[in-house]
Amino acid sequence: MVHLIDHPLVQHKLTLMRRKDASTRTFRQLLHEVSMLMAYEVLRDIPTQDVEIETPLEHTTGRVIDGKKLVFVSVLRAGTGILDGMLAVVPGARVGHIGLYRDPKTLVAVEYYFKLPGDLDERDVVVVDPMLATGNSAVAAVERLKEARPKSIKFVCLLTCPEGIAAMERAHPDVPIYTAAVDRQLDEHGYIVPGLGDAGDRIFGTK
Repeated sequence: MVHLIDHPLVQHKLTLMRRKDASTRTFRQLLHEVSMLMAYEVLRDIPTQDVEIETPLEHTTGRVIDGKKLVFVSVLRAGTGILDGMLAVVPGARVGHIGLYRDPKTLVAVEYYFKLPGDLDERDVVVVDPMLATGNSAVAAVERLKEARPKSIKFVCLLTCPEGIAAMERAHPDVPIYTAAVDRQLDEHGYIVPGLGDAGDRIFGTK
């Protein structure tokens, strides 16, 4: 299932990010802001618990989340851009990393790093990666995550396209996708168009 986060603020900032003349600093800042805004929708159903507190006026009951039960898993390297924004909203969350790169010839995802918090069977996992393009990296990341049997998995990306959605839904129909935009298609090099270019290069100022 695809959840399109079409809030005007998200769409406004995404449009500014798409502009080819956006600087590295601007792109990074906008991604941080968009990720914070997307977190509100992605975590809408996060469990809460009642706690007793004292306000300046009286004793009352409030609701809080258990951040330690939530794990953000960043697909390196570009996932770091979304991770930072999500952590700004839920600083108590645990963090995992999956290192994948796309073979330029085959477009197949190759794993080079994998580290997660323990006891994932008690934790909800949110996988973050700015682009869901061919879907190969996302499918591979979720496949590895499922080996740890987390309580639940969500996938969050800034942009996707019909090909990426189809690949994820074929491999992992149980994992919901949260995105700010579904673009037209992939080009011959496996890039989303109209897209915004290579998210990792734009975040880190590399080519």
